Amino acid sequence: MFTGIVEELGTVVALTTGADGHDGGGRLRVAAETVLDGTRPGDSIAVDGCCLTVTAVEDGTWTADLMGETLARTSLGARRPGDRVNLERALAADGRLGGHVVQGHVDGVGTVVSRTPGKRWEVVEVGLPGELARYLVGQGSVAVDGVSLTVVHAGDESFTVSLVPETLERTTLGRREVGERVNLEVDVLSKYVERHLAQGLVPATAAAGAGR
Repeated sequence: MFTGIVEELGTVVALTTGADGHDGGGRLRVAAETVLDGTRPGDSIAVDGCCLTVTAVEDGTWTADLMGETLARTSLGARRPGDRVNLERALAADGRLGGHVVQGHVDGVGTVVSRTPGKRWEVVEVGLPGELARYLVGQGSVAVDGVSLTVVHAGDESFTVSLVPETLERTTLGRREVGERVNLEVDVLSKYVERHLAQGLVPATAAAGAGR
C-alpha cells in the first residue's frame, strides 16, 4: 500500500520492451537515492503510481520487470532514458498516512487538458476515461501519476485539481505538458461501495446516510 506522497524524483536509465525479447513485457531500470535506503529485491516501489517489484539493486539504480498488462494499462511504456518519474516506497506499518490509500494499481490513463497558473497554485484539468468518471467527486481523492490529490471539480469527461508549489516542485506534475498522458487511480473505497451496493450487501439508504 502507498499514500500518494512522492518521496523523490527518479531518472529512467533504461527501458526494454517485448521487441527486445521480453515476451510482451519489459524491464525498467531507474536511478534513485532516497528509495534505495533499505530496499532489497522483492520490495515494492511505485513508479508514477504503478506498483512494481524490485528485482535488483545496484550502483545507485534499481530494476523491475514489467508485464505486458502493465505496459498496456499505464504510461510507463512511453518513458525514455532521462525521463523523471515519481517514486514512493510501500508504506511501513508504523508510517504516516499523509495522503490517502493508494494501491499502486492504475485504473486508467488520462491526458492533461489544460494548465491555468495562479499566484499561489496552478489548476490542472485532466481528461479521463468515461468509465472512471463515476468514481470521482468534488473534494474526493484521486492519484495522478502516483500523487495523492484532492479533486476540485469532477465532470463526465475530465476533472480538475489544484497543485500547490510543493507539488509542482517535488513531482513530475509540475512538468507535465498539455497532451501528455498520466496514470490515474481512483479511490478504492468508492469501488468497494459500488460493488457492495450492486450486490445488495449495503442498503442504499445506509450508503446515502454515510455520505452526509
